[in-house]
Parts: sequence; structure tokens; C-alpha cells
Amino acid sequence: MPPGPWKSCFWVGGLLLWLSVGSSGDAPPTPQPNCADFQSANLFEGTDLKVQFLLFVPSNPSCGQLVEGSSDLQNSGFNATLGTKLIIHGFRVLGTKPSWIDKFIRTLLLATNANVIAVDWIYGSTGVYFSAVKNVIKLSLEISLFLNKLLVLGVSESSIHIIGVSLGAHVGGMVGQLFGGQLGQITGLDPAGPEYTRASVEERLDAGDALFVEAIHTDTDNLGIRIPVGHVDYFVNGGQDQPGCPTFFYAGYSYLICDHMRAVHLYISALENSCPLMAFPCASYKAFLAGRCLDCFNPFLLSCPRIGLVEQGGVKIEPLPKEVKVYLLTTSSAPYCMHHSLVEFHLKELRNKDTNIEVTFLSSNVTSSSKITIPKQQRYGKGIIAHATPQCQINQVKFKFQSSNRVWKKDRTTIIGKFCTALLPVNDREKMVCLPEPVNLQASVTVSRDLNLACV
Repeated sequence: MPPGPWKSCFWVGGLLLWLSVGSSGDAPPTPQPNCADFQSANLFEGTDLKVQFLLFVPSNPSCGQLVEGSSDLQNSGFNATLGTKLIIHGFRVLGTKPSWIDKFIRTLLLATNANVIAVDWIYGSTGVYFSAVKNVIKLSLEISLFLNKLLVLGVSESSIHIIGVSLGAHVGGMVGQLFGGQLGQITGLDPAGPEYTRASVEERLDAGDALFVEAIHTDTDNLGIRIPVGHVDYFVNGGQDQPGCPTFFYAGYSYLICDHMRAVHLYISALENSCPLMAFPCASYKAFLAGRCLDCFNPFLLSCPRIGLVEQGGVKIEPLPKEVKVYLLTTSSAPYCMHHSLVEFHLKELRNKDTNIEVTFLSSNVTSSSKITIPKQQRYGKGIIAHATPQCQINQVKFKFQSSNRVWKKDRTTIIGKFCTALLPVNDREKMVCLPEPVNLQASVTVSRDLNLACV
């Protein structure tokens, strides 16, 4: 495949060396005696799989136990009556253990009473990306054989949840396909794009691979897949550039991987925190920001999906619709949660040109802004503001009617209108809160109004 818009400095000899590893952080804890850890490989040892299955249980979340056969599982503290979660990492160009894996396992075990099994395929994922892709089928077969041993112990297919990162998401999809789509759930964390965007559903993750399939997209313009691949597909901040991630090549490694790995950190944060990462179905990100998608009635009958360990993502309808794109905005750092509010401005009089108004919410020292565009000869416009603080902590709203850019003289145009807002999802228009008095705006002049909103 041609490098296209990808970060091409890692194309060596025509081959993509794709870094699908986490950002640097705290050093992982030192494994305890008699505890197994991930393997290490190097650029010249890739191709052979050498798969390890490391079991982690709630009673000892820091100690991985190497389990290969049924006897290992029976003697390891594996509980067949609990749910089982498999974590599958992606491509590892340097053959190192994923920096995020220890925290992921610990957080998962704190969030739910389950068996957690980390699939270590460091050797088969190391070196050149296309070699790792060739190992996907072989790895999927090995994982399927392992899962069959769990079924012999009494584990039900529906209690198995695969969490696949990047290339690991497509491994999970192939495993699910081998079980006829009867596994309970697959979560794809920014499923890999290269070699998979144009692949058939038999070759990649798709909604038929489990009873419920979800995907979190954070890097669709580079390393992640840009098409929907599940029942519910979260396109976070539109699915591309994530807030807080470097936008310049000079940032080096972080520039290459930050957006891609944000899906992992979002998911970990969702497990750690109670603030909901709720999303809303819409035809496009642009339509979502324009305030055209305010509830989850179509197609979810008002059950808005949420990232995290929520049954079927919080969607309560059967049968599940497939490949539904949902959108949300986040902050630049954990816990990432944002509240989304609809903002509307109703003009008293029609105008013969577009009207652009910047709306800003203020809460303590925190501000959030959005632009409302009212098309010419129309009465009102709307948009979405995302704010990190709850709506009831917003105490002021500012307006700025943008000038028509008359260079030769000051624009003295004034408009009068009514401002209204409501917290998403807006299932009932009666929940709209409007300022009691009309707002008078002059071009390029900022106007402030107190805002008193109730807590939800």
C-alpha cells in the first residue's frame, strides 16, 4: 500500500513500521516471584508466534499466571462461573511489552469481577507490520483452540468478552467469526486501518463477529480504520485529531501514536470513572456539531450508548442495528468526560446574509465555546457546546456577533434575538431554558448574561 497521508517516516524499504504502542508513563510494576510476564523480542525475531496466555484474577491482579492447558486453568484460580475478558494487543515494532497493559488489567479487575486473560503474541507482532498481519489468521486459530478449553470447563460463549487494540481488534473479529458470532462481546480500540479499510468482512472486525460489537475510533486519518465495523462505532472528536495530542511532526513518537492510543486511555478512564462518556448517533461529525442530532431516538429508542463496561453499551433495543456512527467530544486528559449542550439563537428579524454568533459558557475559570450560524432569510441557528463542568455550574454566557469584515469602516450592525439552551440528550423541547430578556448584539462587541441552570 502507498504511504498516502500516514506518518511516512516509518516507511523503511517500502514497508510500514507501525508503532501501535502506548504513550510513556509510570514504569510497570516488577513481576512477583512465580508470576509470568510478557515476552520480549526484537526486530529480527519476529514472525514466529510463541503465544502466551496470561491469566489475572481479582484476588491477585498483579500476578500473571501462564496457562496453556485445562489443567493449568483448573489449578490457577480461574473461575468458570465468572465472565472472561481477553485483551489482545496490536503490532509491536520494537518487540516490547505494551506500556498500557498493566494498568489496563488492574483497572479491568477493579471494575468487574472477572477472569482477565492477556494474549501475549509479542514475537508474532514484531518487526514489519505486514508480517504481523500475516500472523492474524494463525493467531486467531490459537486463541480459538484456547477458548475451546474454557468451554470444556463450563464457560459459556456469551460470557466471553474480547478487547482488541489496533491490529488485535481484527484478531478478535476473526476469533469471533470462528465461533459463529456467538461470543458475548468484542470491543475494538481504534481497530487498525492499513490493510483492513478495504478488506472483506471475513477478514476484519464486523458486527457479525459477536452478539455485541463496539469500536472506538480515534485516529481514522492515519493508523485507525475509518469505516464502521460494529453495532456501535464511537467516533471520538470526529474520530481523527484528539485534543491534547501533538499536531506537529517535531513531537516525534508522540505525534505518531497519540491519537491512535487515545482509544485505549479513554477506555481505561471509562472503567475508572463514573462520569459517562455518552455519544449520540448522527449522519456525520459536522451534522453533530451543528446541533442536528440531539437525542438517541433513531435508531436506539432513546438509549444513548456509553463507552465502558455497560451491557450492550447501554443500548436497550433488539435486534441491534449495525454500523451506527455515534459522536462525542472529550477533554484533552483523563477522565475525558464532557457534557454536551444544545445552544440556539432566535432572531427577531430576518436578515439577507448569514449571521455568525460565537457563544461561550463560563464556569469559574473554565470556558467552552461554539459558533452558531443562522443562514440568511432564516429565523434561527443552533450548535453544540461541550463543557467539562456540569451544566448547573455554568454561571454566565457570552455572545459575540461576528463582524461582516468591512475593512474601510466599522461595522455597526446590530441584531436582537432570544437565546436558549438544553443539555443533551434533548428528548423533550420543554427542557429548553431561555434567557428571560432578548439579547441585543452589535458587531464585534462581546455581551455577557448571567445563566442560571438547574442540575440534572
